[in-house]
Amino acid sequence: MTTTLRPSAPEQRTADGHRRRGYEICVNGRPVGDAELATQTHFGPRAGSIERLFVREGERRRGRGTVAALAAEEVLRGWGCRWVGFEFPAADTATLGLVTALGYTERSRNMVKRLTDPPALPAGSTARPLDEDRFPAWVAQEKAGYVESLTERGVPEAEAAAKSDADHAALLPRGAATPGVALRVLAHEGVDAGTLWLGTRDGIGYVYDVRVAAEQRGRGHGRTLMLVAEREALALGHDRVGLNVFAGNTPALRLYESLGYETTNLYFQKALL
Repeated sequence: MTTTLRPSAPEQRTADGHRRRGYEICVNGRPVGDAELATQTHFGPRAGSIERLFVREGERRRGRGTVAALAAEEVLRGWGCRWVGFEFPAADTATLGLVTALGYTERSRNMVKRLTDPPALPAGSTARPLDEDRFPAWVAQEKAGYVESLTERGVPEAEAAAKSDADHAALLPRGAATPGVALRVLAHEGVDAGTLWLGTRDGIGYVYDVRVAAEQRGRGHGRTLMLVAEREALALGHDRVGLNVFAGNTPALRLYESLGYETTNLYFQKALL
């Protein structure tokens, strides 16, 4: 039997090179499921994404999904993509087994914690708003880190810099005074120890960045900053707070798990050679 992808809708294209298209998964021409492929607006048109890969219940455990995923990779290669990403719920063990068998590796995971009461901060620790005078240096550092993450994914530096500027302008249109955003400086016994950027994403509080000053690391300030994040999320009216953690960042993952965060989605990726 031959498993193929057959276009089910016209291809969508944007002026900046992004593409999206839906497909039927067919066995000898007979539809057995569907798929949707796209390029990633976050990383640029060289980054592909399997947005959906669904095989009907009666057709599963016959290798349909595996062949369909390989066919999807070929389509994305034809689009000029250098790598492909696949996001799926952490509870979806079938997809986890599929992507692992096909050579995908974990890039990152989303984690969420449900909130109740504001936690107390350790003795000697306080949090204050990031003031406007300090904002330019802080946001310059944030943008530089974002550019680095994009160029690591193959995005040209000029394009990465432009996207970083645009995304930060959209997320922080009024700088440190942007509504729905909490930019905080953590101090311990009068010494600044780190910063927090918390905003709103998908209807919950979202930790965009936690940064501990280099000379203050190893003293528990990362945990304290996460407690500040909980307090600020509750102050913004959220009952949950979420974040993204990269694979391989074991200390951060252990910290979040110890604080009660649970993994909701996994993001795996694979180079397209």
